[in-house]
Amino acid sequence: MYQEKLTFIDLFCGIGGFRVAFEEACYENDIVPKCVFSSDIDKFAQDSYEENFGERPYGDITKINEEDIPDHDILFAGFPCQPFSIIGQMKGLSDTRGTLFFDIARILKAKQPKAFILENVKQLVGHDKGKTLKVILKSLKELGYHVNYSVLNALDYGLPQKRERVVIVGHREPIMFTFPNPEKPYKPLSEILEKNVNKKYFASDYIQEKRKNSHKSSYYPSIWHENKSGNICSYPYSCALRAGASYNYLLVNGERRLTPREMFRLQGFPDTYRIVVSDGQARKQAGNAVPVNMIKAVALKLLPYVAIGMDQTAVLREYDLRFNAS
Repeated sequence: MYQEKLTFIDLFCGIGGFRVAFEEACYENDIVPKCVFSSDIDKFAQDSYEENFGERPYGDITKINEEDIPDHDILFAGFPCQPFSIIGQMKGLSDTRGTLFFDIARILKAKQPKAFILENVKQLVGHDKGKTLKVILKSLKELGYHVNYSVLNALDYGLPQKRERVVIVGHREPIMFTFPNPEKPYKPLSEILEKNVNKKYFASDYIQEKRKNSHKSSYYPSIWHENKSGNICSYPYSCALRAGASYNYLLVNGERRLTPREMFRLQGFPDTYRIVVSDGQARKQAGNAVPVNMIKAVALKLLPYVAIGMDQTAVLREYDLRFNAS
């Protein structure tokens, strides 16, 4: 069997949103992806990842020597945004020590992959008046990468969820990379929402009545959103899923909470993805995940460049052996 693959590592991998997105992009282009390393500190995320991908991520990345990580073509990381408060002196790599971004940087420096895709909250762009992002971009450029970033919205890539994230793409070769154009329309809620929902997901009669007395929706189905001030609004899509949101932050038609499967669908995970954790953990995992469709759109734009030089005949032969054996 030919072994040539497009290899990648999955840092701060959570439940594997980057992996689902990249593997889908590769298979659509007759390329065989191979994850050679994954890492996440959260035990429940490790449980979900192992159940779905057959391998358990390593733990705390700060305790893993970069030289022990296998060589790879692409690095993925939805890295946590704290503690960025120490950044601000514009000293590049030396300015990021003590942050989890530094662990990405030291791995990039040691392994020199062809490309990377990083994801973070939209607020990173304006953090400390833009200084934080400037230091991160400067650090990545110091490592020899051409770097671009953009704020993308999952709503623009087929998912009925308004979820804005900053995506940073780097590549060693001076290619003409551009971010994907928005794709319309997004999937209707009717294709996301389950038909028969357990009563445990419904808000109390008091909550439902209070919601409906204060708001009348122009859409059905709709997802109602209550902000920190108690104001209610509703749309034919969801506001951003949040890991630590209040229990009734989002209510379908002002009546019930989203089920775990609905939350995973809103993030673009296929129904074949197995949910093996409690409802509370599923809500946390969905809220921390990357939107699969959005990352896949970015990966599809990058893929032609990182695949250059691969023996496509060998790759196609292995793809056939793996998926057409039956």
